[in-house]
Amino acid sequence: MKLERTKAQQAKAGRVRIGISGWRYAGWRGVFYPPGLPQRRELEFAATRFSTVEINGTFYSLQKPQYFRDWSAATPQDFLFAVKGSRFVTHMLKLRNAEQALANFFASGLLELGRKLGPILWQFPPQVRYERERFANFFEMLPRTHGQAAELARRHDHRVKGRAAIEVAEGVPERRAIRHAVEIRDESFACEEFVGLLREHDVALVVADTVSWPLLFDVTAKFVYCRLHGSEELYASGYEEDALETWAERVAAWALGGRAEGRYACEAEPEACMRDVYVYFDNDAKVRAPFDAMGLERKVSERLRALQERQTAGGAKAGRPTPRPSGGR
Repeated sequence: MKLERTKAQQAKAGRVRIGISGWRYAGWRGVFYPPGLPQRRELEFAATRFSTVEINGTFYSLQKPQYFRDWSAATPQDFLFAVKGSRFVTHMLKLRNAEQALANFFASGLLELGRKLGPILWQFPPQVRYERERFANFFEMLPRTHGQAAELARRHDHRVKGRAAIEVAEGVPERRAIRHAVEIRDESFACEEFVGLLREHDVALVVADTVSWPLLFDVTAKFVYCRLHGSEELYASGYEEDALETWAERVAAWALGGRAEGRYACEAEPEACMRDVYVYFDNDAKVRAPFDAMGLERKVSERLRALQERQTAGGAKAGRPTPRPSGGR
């Protein structure tokens, strides 16, 4: 991982958020969650350890607005949820004639998260191959602000009639951005054309560490989204110290303006280099995810602190003002 940065960039960093993919796992009770903790308080507990989690239930079915309100109420003010996009859109429709399904998805309650609504993850199965027109049309349909999401949600159909949330949350600007990320699982996406299409639409290409799916490090958006599934045994194998060190180096480099050495790397504009980074551990089967996430967060914080202290010392010698540390949690 190269860290190519200008002097003006040296003291700046994006916000790093490291968390878990889902939080309701029976095997975590009494291991990560304290014995006797009520199930209804598991999210509240997880939010004391992490600044973000992925919501998985939205992938399987349309949720209810009250669920999103409850999740929001159980978490701190600066918490963020990543929301997994509907599999009806990605796996069943395979993006064809998807506008109605998208309207229903956004009407199901996402806007109730307000400022806690983070990136939306669109995960595709291995059976879906890259087709430029299909994906270009999908990216055009995606709402990029809360106002656009509300407008799309108002076009919902009977599937969410009587329980739709179609207004921007109180106190949230309509222009507040909504970010989108795409996780692919077929090598046909590993091409310059697809990476270029993502950059054109400011959609993040998920850096997915897995057993066999493509692992691409190309930065395609103003943020980076990582999912660590377990590179030896899917959803099960953990990340030892050396692996966490490697990922900490990558995360810190992205946050501080580094450019990943992807297959289709290109120069980024200096002002676009500082990126927020979201990392989610999905190796939940053996209760590795929460502990690996906490381990990575410690290492990233230490690395960012060390780099920024070094830069501060260099800036002081040159007579420049001392920058305020940022990044990490």
